[in-house]
Amino acid sequence: MEIRNIAIIAHVDHGKTTLTDAIMKQTGMVDDENITMDSNTLEQERGITIYSKNASVFYKDTKINIVDTPGHADFGSEVERVLRSIDSVLLVVDAQEGPMPQTRFVLSKSLELGLKPLVIINKIDKMAADPDLAEEKVFELFYDLGANDEQLDFTTIYAIGRDGIAKANLSDDSSDLTPLLDAIISDVQPAPADKDVPLRLQVFNLGYDNFVGRLAVGRIYEGTLKSGSSLCLKKLNGEVVTGRVTKLFTFRGLERQVVDEAYAGDIVMVSGFSNIDIGETLCDSADQEALPAITVDEPTISVMFLVNSSPFAGSDGKYVTNKQLRERLEKELEVNVGLRIDFMPDAYTVYGRGELHIAILLENMRREGYEVQVSQPQVIVKEIDDCIVEPFEEVTVQVPEEYAGVVIDKIGIRKGLLISMESHGKQKRMIFEIPTRGLLGYRTDLVVDTRGEGVMYSRVIGFRPHVGEIRKRREGAMISKVSGKASGFSLFNLQERGTLYIGPGTEVYEGMIIGNSSKGDDMTVNPVKGKQLTNMRAAGADEAIQLTPASAITIERGLEIMREDEYLEITPINVRLRKQFLAEADRRRAFRKKQSAALLQSA
Repeated sequence: MEIRNIAIIAHVDHGKTTLTDAIMKQTGMVDDENITMDSNTLEQERGITIYSKNASVFYKDTKINIVDTPGHADFGSEVERVLRSIDSVLLVVDAQEGPMPQTRFVLSKSLELGLKPLVIINKIDKMAADPDLAEEKVFELFYDLGANDEQLDFTTIYAIGRDGIAKANLSDDSSDLTPLLDAIISDVQPAPADKDVPLRLQVFNLGYDNFVGRLAVGRIYEGTLKSGSSLCLKKLNGEVVTGRVTKLFTFRGLERQVVDEAYAGDIVMVSGFSNIDIGETLCDSADQEALPAITVDEPTISVMFLVNSSPFAGSDGKYVTNKQLRERLEKELEVNVGLRIDFMPDAYTVYGRGELHIAILLENMRREGYEVQVSQPQVIVKEIDDCIVEPFEEVTVQVPEEYAGVVIDKIGIRKGLLISMESHGKQKRMIFEIPTRGLLGYRTDLVVDTRGEGVMYSRVIGFRPHVGEIRKRREGAMISKVSGKASGFSLFNLQERGTLYIGPGTEVYEGMIIGNSSKGDDMTVNPVKGKQLTNMRAAGADEAIQLTPASAITIERGLEIMREDEYLEITPINVRLRKQFLAEADRRRAFRKKQSAALLQSA
């Protein structure tokens, strides 16, 4: 049986997973309409793919291994490692939006590896869809990225992934995905299947099973792999470790099947090697050459993880100690290839690909019962050839045309440079290049400035010379000076001074941030103060208390708006902002100390 190995790549929300689900349903790999590739709870809630996943379908005596990849730039490391293990990609592009930032990123990686993509113009049933223009934009993108003549001669399929329909031509009648499946069979070269040479397998993903331990997902490039066989693991540092395959799985649909042997060209899952990592090679003997290492782009931001030290520490979580936090982060390193961690005695510096990358880790930890507090995200700055450099991002912003001016102004203040601007009906699509430092915290401003109608996507484009100080308008913090339960009477008076993060009845502690101050300076307030009661009759009727709904803090929003002297406290039930020094006297002392250090440094 021939094997085709493909990955489905696209910008976020262009329909990769929906299309994959439709392929599995048509080929009879799933019976339940509710089964989807996005099996993770967070993926289903957010409607995005976070982790790459494997599946396989059978069509015309051919096994098609499919890898569904994330569309968000923060999870680009998931895409990079997958592309090395497949023979072609299905590039999905929205017929209305056309190529977007992540489309460029994943396509460039594919072209660099010499892959010839098969282009799918999806969602052709949308009201504003323009498949011909989208295909033209895709061709221009191929050309801009330096595609060769063979890659430029790509096949285009038109699809409505939601309905499971694909067409070779727009005018064709079709009721299923047969044209797409036929195109995969005809356009994608069969995987090389040399079974009689020594085995070489490379790992591109990891998993874990409570019964068999660590699992390695990899592609067999050469030879035959048998369950129970003794193999050599060639690690990235040159070390060679021997071990035995205890379980061997292949994929059928979304399920994994135990098999006795698998052959070159197939994608398999192996257990028995507890210290195996992504990019390492399994082979028959130590004198075989390891396959080229899989590399991914570097992290761009860092965040400090600490044990929760607030007065409410331990009241919500199950795992609250330093040891438990360290073990959880060590476990994350086993499967999250885009993450790096510096382990220190009392704190851990976590390096990630973006705020969402870090936020997803924190959300998973809180759902597992962990309590943690984190510092403000900091951009990673390096020195290359005696020049200080920092990460830059290409940002695509789409807003109604009446808001374009304020967006250009705000991003310009943050050292962003407008590269291009196009009109799409009453919408403006603008592309900027901006330091990652300038982008941090801007998403909230965009929502406010565009009344929630603005959409923003970004991708890292590399390190460039440091642009100096970036001045951002930041609100001050409204800090509680007492502990207790917030009262409606007090919050009613405080809401005129800024935006509140809490509602009446919320438990607060000294040093906790309960809102922002619109004047820009920090202010210490008493949110638990109640109305003074007397036995004297009031001259007039009491005013009715009308509170504006609180603007609750989420993990992503907290990471955006927090300041350098603050922590974001995350527990299974609550997300709170707090000052690093809870007592006002300690904050003043720390501020004076910082000023003195700055004066000494300038002198």
